[in-house]
Order: sequence, then structure tokens, then C-alpha cells
Amino acid sequence: MAALLIGSVLLSCKVVPTLCKTYTVGDSAGWGLGGDYATWASDKTFKVGDSLVFNYQGGGHTVDEVSESDYKSCAAANSISSDSSGATTVQLKTAGKHFFICSSTGHCGQGMKLEVNVVRDSGSSSSSSATTPSSPAASGATPAASGAPPAPPSTTTPSKKSPSSSSAVAVSLPLASLLLAAVMI
Repeated sequence: MAALLIGSVLLSCKVVPTLCKTYTVGDSAGWGLGGDYATWASDKTFKVGDSLVFNYQGGGHTVDEVSESDYKSCAAANSISSDSSGATTVQLKTAGKHFFICSSTGHCGQGMKLEVNVVRDSGSSSSSSATTPSSPAASGATPAASGAPPAPPSTTTPSKKSPSSSSAVAVSLPLASLLLAAVMI
């Protein structure tokens, strides 16, 4: 019976897809000279918990996480982290901008640098701004020349977002497996 319980839990872990993504920097070309990393990153949404994998020639290149000012000046003297193994994986643990450069002489200046903006996962609490149109009086606009009073301002109240179906599945499958295992015991 214990084996059945363990099997159910393991099966539920395999069925529920992971919520974090792994991105290979530069895709098949990897981390090297000649890459356009700004374009590579431009169509991706990086979230807290995602990972960046840098594949490159060990010894010839590095992956240094640096501050924004060091990124702009291609300086690695005060690196947050540095690796030259040839296969570097960086987990994105915090929201905000993260900056990476190759500290080999001249490489950053030739484009071996990457800036990623990491956002909180949509499942976690994050601030979102909802804009409501302002009335003409509030914006300084005047009524039309016809003398007709301006239309009342329209406001919209954002509806509370319901959990996505993938979140429900992620919670439901493990619970259902555990319940099934408990019933079978």
C-alpha cells in the first residue's frame, strides 16, 4: 500500500508541468561573439524561478552577472557572480533587471552582453496598474462649443482575476492522487 501511495505522488509530479522555464541563451548558437542577445531576449518573458543556460567555450568566455553601471561600461571587477566552466546555469531568483557580460578582453564591447527583465509570476501577487479615463474637467478640457454638457466620465472596475485552469490542475492532480491513494489503503 505504501508503494501505491508513493507511486501516486510520483505520477502526479510528472503529470503536472513545471511552472518555471529554462532558456538557453542564444538558442543553438549559444553564448559567443556575434550573438545579438538584445534581440534574442526581446520576445521572451522571464519570470522569477526561470533559469538561463549559457553554453560556451570554457576558458575562452565567461558569464559574469554585474550591476547595471558595470554592464554599461563592460566592467567585471565587481561581478555579482562569475563562471567560466563552459556551461553556466543561472536561476533568476528576484524580479527586476539582471545584467550579464563576458569578461574576456573586448568581448562585452563586441556584444557579448545580456540584459533581462525578470517579472513576478502571474500567480504571485504583483502590482498592476489599471487606468481609468478622467473627466474633461479633471483633464482641463472644456465642453464642446455647442454648449452641451460633457458626458459623465466612464470608469471601469477591474474584475478580480480567477485562478487559471493550469493553476487549478496543478493543485487538483496531486490532491486527487493523494485522495485516491488514501482510499485504496
